[in-house]
Amino acid sequence: MSLPKRSSFLPLLFFFLLILSLSALFFFYSCSYRSSLHFSNSLSFNPISSPSSPNFILTIKLLTFNRLQSLSRCLLSLSKADYAHDRVNLHIYIDHFSHVENNTNGSANLENSRKILNFVDRFAWNFGEKLVHYRTGNVGLQAQWLEAWWPSSDDEFAFVVEDDLEVSPLYYKFLKNLITNYYYNDSNFSPSIYGASLQRPRFVPGKHGNKLQVDSGTRLFLYQLVGTWGQLLFPKPWKEFRLWYDVHKTKGIKPLLPGMVTTGWYKKLGERIWTPWFIKFVHSRGYFNIYTNFLQERALSISHRDAGVNYGKTVGPDSNLLDESNIDFDLLEAKPLSDLKWYDFCFSEVHPGREVRNFDELGPVLQSVSKRDTVILVSIFWASEPLIRNLLCHFEKHNIRNFILYGPNSDFTLDLARRGHPVIDANSFLDSSGAYKLIGSEKSNAEQIKEILTKMNIIKKCLSSGLSSWLVEANLLSVNGAPYLDSLDPSSDIFVGKNTGLLFIRSSSFTRKIWSDKIINKVTAKAHASASQDLFSRDGRYFVYIIEESLARLGAKIKMMDESSFIMNLGTGNDNHPSLGDGKKMVSWSSLVSFDLIKKQLVELGMWIIDDDDLSCASVICHQL
Repeated sequence: MSLPKRSSFLPLLFFFLLILSLSALFFFYSCSYRSSLHFSNSLSFNPISSPSSPNFILTIKLLTFNRLQSLSRCLLSLSKADYAHDRVNLHIYIDHFSHVENNTNGSANLENSRKILNFVDRFAWNFGEKLVHYRTGNVGLQAQWLEAWWPSSDDEFAFVVEDDLEVSPLYYKFLKNLITNYYYNDSNFSPSIYGASLQRPRFVPGKHGNKLQVDSGTRLFLYQLVGTWGQLLFPKPWKEFRLWYDVHKTKGIKPLLPGMVTTGWYKKLGERIWTPWFIKFVHSRGYFNIYTNFLQERALSISHRDAGVNYGKTVGPDSNLLDESNIDFDLLEAKPLSDLKWYDFCFSEVHPGREVRNFDELGPVLQSVSKRDTVILVSIFWASEPLIRNLLCHFEKHNIRNFILYGPNSDFTLDLARRGHPVIDANSFLDSSGAYKLIGSEKSNAEQIKEILTKMNIIKKCLSSGLSSWLVEANLLSVNGAPYLDSLDPSSDIFVGKNTGLLFIRSSSFTRKIWSDKIINKVTAKAHASASQDLFSRDGRYFVYIIEESLARLGAKIKMMDESSFIMNLGTGNDNHPSLGDGKKMVSWSSLVSFDLIKKQLVELGMWIIDDDDLSCASVICHQL
């Protein structure tokens, strides 16, 4: 067999190389195409972000039903936003029309659904995955919201929009900056924040609440109310809410919260709406939402309030859309979380994080809560959590705000401080004052000594700050919110209630003089000496006993209170049905009485005002400023 000539071999070699090159190019293109298809349809890809930004997933959850014009306007605005080359998912949830309507409406609904489906199928989303969920039955707005999202990780966020919304081209830049600064920045993170609303704040749900008004220089603030016109949801709180919702639905508990306008909505619309459920959850947990204040009725998300579940007829835009043409401030400015103001459902300011750990921190907190130069000091050393929370609900009901709680450090005290209640961490506080060395190592009375030392040092700080103080236990409730005593004898510096541990110490030159480290050491020494005599009790009675004895020797003018004239004692018998007599301003009970009996009697008196399922106040009561 002879080989081909060289001149005929070269064209064959060239042809072979050409075929090989084209095949390789086709293979590369095919792989790239399949890879891009796989990427664009992935449910869990990470967004492209700068090295200084955290990697997170943002998915737009668009809820729609039968408003094609509204849907097209919403989608168009979303597609015009600046996503800065990030990957953002778009999930569209289309609720189905009802099958029980007559044939005429059924045909019209079929045609409308086809138009909506054709539109969303053709709609190009070039920023990430597009998913269309077309339901087989009509589930309504509540299920649309609640079933739209279950976070796959703590780095997945949902931005929920209803179809009659329109968003600013700047909205994503703002949300990304907010997530970076208030979710991933440890110095600005708070577990109390569940998300952010882009709508203009316009509504106070607490009946008789304050006017919704913030300083014109404020761009961001925190508010408990959830937004429905462009709401960013953080993953952990949303998961917590869904599990909470399941428990309450299983038990047949309704989201009724007296004192809230939204409760009336639920009574009228029932399970057609979801916000009363989330509002009750937020109330029980003490959570907050980030809101914007852009002035001139501007917002990054506006509702056209088209006819639907919430509106019988189209109302029109609620705000002015913020964009590059009308912005006159730095949109991405993110002040420290500690500089932002927090507001509850009544739009009353809340001050979370007031946990006092040392002597220096106590002074400013005392001044911030004092009323008429008086502070109520509440010991929570021995009381159970439900009784303490019930006491706090009474304070809220009667608008009593001049109080500070003190007790040993625990998750419970941290939660109280997170919710805005001023709390003294007795362990850190005593350590900072150098008083820990006085406690001793006796296991039988260490906690009692700690409580006594905490009281003595807090009173010392009150007196040096020019403040008088009431010392009360968590087993003492005011009936009608009146001051503990309407009038006190001005000739006496100290008032003592031996049966309840109630104590009042007036700020005067004499009390400031005698309340020194010397008297603190004497009281502590006496407490140690009495430990073997079994004189301690888990309430304030022993403390007032040794205070009276010690201060009387120094010439203090002490007045004994006739407690029986204004305090009713509970827990005197299992069959007792208490009723408040004339002149009774307080109820009290011994720490030795069982919790069940005390709760039963407080229920009978109408003084058990917490929700047993969540240990939160059973109603919202607004007090205008």
